[in-house]
Parts: sequence; structure tokens; C-alpha cells
Amino acid sequence: MQRRTHDRAFPGAERFLPDHPTMDSLRAAVTTCHGCPLYRAATQAVFGEGSSYARVVLVGEVPGDIEDRMGHPFVGPAGRLLDEALDAAAIARGDVYVTNAVKHFKFTRRGKRRIHEKPTRYEVRACRPWLDAELGLVHPEILVALGATAAQALFGPHFRVTQMRGVEFESPFARHTFATMHPSAVLRAPDHDLRVRAREELFADIALVGERLRAIEGVREHAGTKAAP
Repeated sequence: MQRRTHDRAFPGAERFLPDHPTMDSLRAAVTTCHGCPLYRAATQAVFGEGSSYARVVLVGEVPGDIEDRMGHPFVGPAGRLLDEALDAAAIARGDVYVTNAVKHFKFTRRGKRRIHEKPTRYEVRACRPWLDAELGLVHPEILVALGATAAQALFGPHFRVTQMRGVEFESPFARHTFATMHPSAVLRAPDHDLRVRAREELFADIALVGERLRAIEGVREHAGTKAAP
């Protein structure tokens, strides 16, 4: 009974979306979203960034503390690690659109610190219309889910990143789909050896994305050469 009351009070993001969405109108509308309780404590909504023509979409979990303050996704320590992985895989940032499954920072306070907290399934579901709208506008060729929350938001609650790491599959969102750990999970690994191993696994997974992107480019170049008079 308590959950049903909660759902009535916060009906989800759908009513806050513009009738004819564009990236600019979505970015403006998300600032008004009260679809779940997370807006109350967050500094601001953090929408996705990148070209609407990006060939690769990376979906994370929620903004972190720095992202919440600055209003941009993946600009904190996890974002810097992701940038390193993209650089190592020779993936240009112009080919990438980055966003999160949930647009408001969720945290608990410990003194002056704000400690990241995992969003609930209800919060992920409430925020889903924003993510659907982004994917519908970008139409990526390659989709990468970063971490369990993003992967389960996209592919269902039974999806396991640990079982699907390094495996390319097709999804309703992109022909070429991958799942890997979130960069913040690398940074939170409890000791040096585990962090090194997790970093290597993340970089290996992003390298596969780079290989697929170059394979797509190669096919297009070959088709263009054959079509030339």
C-alpha cells in the first residue's frame, strides 16, 4: 500500500517530456522533472551530452557528486577513467553520446560528504522515458551499458554484466550492443590488485567497442568503393 501511494505522488517522467522532442527541448524539459523524489535533494538534473549523430551511446547509472554540481555527465573521476579507456580504444569523443539511466544524483550524507547510493528499480523506471527519448533521437549503431543498473534498466532485471562482459549481442536499442562494468566500480575496488584487474577488463571491453566501430567504418568504405564508377 505504501508503494502505491508513493507511485501516485511521483508518477514518473512521462508527463514532463515535450510533445515533439528534440535534444534541446529534452535538455530544457528535464530541468522541470519531478517524476521521482530524487529531484528534491539533487542540485540539478544531469542530461546526456554528445552529438545527436553519435554512433556510440554509453549509458551509466546516475550522476555522481561532481556531475551533480557541474551539470554534466561523466566529468568526475569515473568520467576521466572512461575517457582514458576511449582514448586507448581510439574512439573519438565526437562519435560518443554519454548519458545515465537516472538523471538526478542519489546520495546519503556523511557529515559534509555526499556518498553515492544506488537507485531503486522504481527510480530507474520513473526516469526511463528520458533515456528512451535520447536513444530514439540518436539511433546509435553501438550501445554500451556501463554497470549493472544501466544494463538491467535496458535489458531487464535478470541481465548479468558478469556473464555478458566481452560478448556482443543485438538489442532493441542498437544492432551492436555491449555491457561492461561502470568505471566507478573500478575506482571502488577494495585493493590495488583488484583495481588493476578491473581496469584491464574495462579497457578490454571498450577496446572491443572500438574494434566494432572500425569494422563498421570498413564495411562502409568498402561499399563506397564498390559503388564508385
